Amino acid sequence: MSMKSKYKTVHFILLLSFFIGITSNAYTQKSTHVSHVKSDSIAQDSVLAKKAVLDTLKNAKTVSFEEVVLPVKPIVIDQIVAVIGNKKIKLSEVEAQATNMRLQMTTSTDDLRCDILEQLLISNLYALQAEEDSINVSDNEVDSELEARIRYFTEQMGSREKLEAFYQKSILEIKEENRELIRISLVSRTMERKITEDVKVTPSEVRRFFGSMDRDSVPLVPTEYQLGVIVKKPKISRTEMNLAKQQITELRTRIEKGESFAALAGLYSEDPGSRRTGGDVGFGERGMWASEFESMAFSLKVGELSPVIETNFGFHILEVLERKGERVRVRHILIRPKPGTADLMRAQKELDSVSSLIRNNTFTFQEAVKVFSDEAGRQADGIYLSPMTRKPAYAAEEIEPIVFFAIEKLMEGEVTHALNFQDEATGQMCFRLFYVIKKVSPHKANLVDDYDRLYNMALQQARNDKMSSWMKNKITQTYVRLMGDYAKCAFTYQWKM
Repeated sequence: MSMKSKYKTVHFILLLSFFIGITSNAYTQKSTHVSHVKSDSIAQDSVLAKKAVLDTLKNAKTVSFEEVVLPVKPIVIDQIVAVIGNKKIKLSEVEAQATNMRLQMTTSTDDLRCDILEQLLISNLYALQAEEDSINVSDNEVDSELEARIRYFTEQMGSREKLEAFYQKSILEIKEENRELIRISLVSRTMERKITEDVKVTPSEVRRFFGSMDRDSVPLVPTEYQLGVIVKKPKISRTEMNLAKQQITELRTRIEKGESFAALAGLYSEDPGSRRTGGDVGFGERGMWASEFESMAFSLKVGELSPVIETNFGFHILEVLERKGERVRVRHILIRPKPGTADLMRAQKELDSVSSLIRNNTFTFQEAVKVFSDEAGRQADGIYLSPMTRKPAYAAEEIEPIVFFAIEKLMEGEVTHALNFQDEATGQMCFRLFYVIKKVSPHKANLVDDYDRLYNMALQQARNDKMSSWMKNKITQTYVRLMGDYAKCAFTYQWKM
């Protein structure tokens, strides 16, 4: 398999694992397929999904565009392939996911459609229980989850434009096509928490869990890091601020004179996520946007053009397109003030000087954070958190590649030079340096050094056992019928026919 094919495979499976809702503990029993792993955070879902992807790639085979996993037959849209309780699963639901994977990459696992169908069965089983327990997921929760997942994958792909190019759809189209899948995923997550909320493990159970492992099963703990970070943001000159404000004021004047808002947004807006949709950012609710943006959005009438406003992102003009209760649909144009070359060089040089001061013991790292960092208040003591797990200790794959390459050969107490990065909040080029607080060498897990890791493994196993037991029992109480070739699938669970 080519590296290009593997790249496409990894990224699409990650996307599929989020948008089809593959996060069920009950599904982790099938270790060779992409699993639905329980997590309360998007980032943690992705870390576990990536590990599952590596296993998937080992068993993947190259297929042509025309090949399918089940025997090739004409597709009858909306043919029912399974019934579970009072819910029907249609062939089009399964085919939509399988077709996406064939269109986006050149590899496939042997049981792709069977895996997709079983996950849909599991999700609908959760939905049935949720209905019995009167558990609902609101539109606002779905919208928030969609926004969060789009933001996360935008970071992984590099930009919203790259995400749209990968999907060959606009952000709005991606959201709408996956809205119901996200709803099902949220219901599943809620039900999993409810079913396993009383599961606990004691220290003696952790010791028994560890003792029950054969020697080859004891996990190898990779090199683990704890890092500190100091951030320096270039100061933008008043001249650059005035230029940005003048540019957006001129755009507002052109709109007032009759030019198309959408056309100007497509040409000039510096928000890559909404530029291709004419500035349309979709529906939002209070708390989702910058306070100045939100205040203006909820004060405007439908069709009214706002004055120029300033946020941490830059200067905006916006227009309300639609209102639905406490939600509002907005389009905007963003112009970002940009630091000049001299501003960037000055910030980089200043941070390199800070690095030298730490190396020369003029300042301790903790002192340097308080004196020099532009984000000291945001991250206590300058502790760097993994962007994937939001934890202060992490393996190499849980930190940004550029950061790992910079600290890979450093020892505890050593510091990098200034590294550039793009601030996710403002899109501005900034600089940061990293300090190695702690570095733990690879080793076999043990109860002394890795108790927390082993505790989590034991707890996860206990939750998996509880979910598996619940699932098997629930299936026996639920009407299930599988149609056609899907009745021949080798599922994880014994679904009745």
